[in-house]
Amino acid sequence: MSDSKRITAGKKELLELEKGFWTGDEAYYAANADTECLVAFPGMAQAMDNADLAKTATNPNRWRNLKIDLKGIIEPGSDIIMLTYEAHAKRENGESYAALVSSGYVHRVNGWKLMFHAQTPLETEEA
Repeated sequence: MSDSKRITAGKKELLELEKGFWTGDEAYYAANADTECLVAFPGMAQAMDNADLAKTATNPNRWRNLKIDLKGIIEPGSDIIMLTYEAHAKRENGESYAALVSSGYVHRVNGWKLMFHAQTPLETEEA
């Protein structure tokens, strides 16, 4: 894995955006998702418009103790960035969750916007 030297967005900025999608509310989603976003989760794969995606974040306290281990980041174009990482978090009920996650961002006049997001759950060991 190698990081492209031409990445125009900072890793820190992108990871902060990602953390916000784990912990943010409807307003965060509405402000930081693109007009349409392609999503893929077990049991759900579809294109969602901004308003419908934002409605999925009605409980901003759904995740705790989020840890992100960045695995790769590429910039296939000057206005598109893709990243992949392993995430570990606790659900609101205390249940552990882990997933391999990939997200894509497109740069618009008002900043980087999420346009793709996919999660593949991993088995977790309960402590």
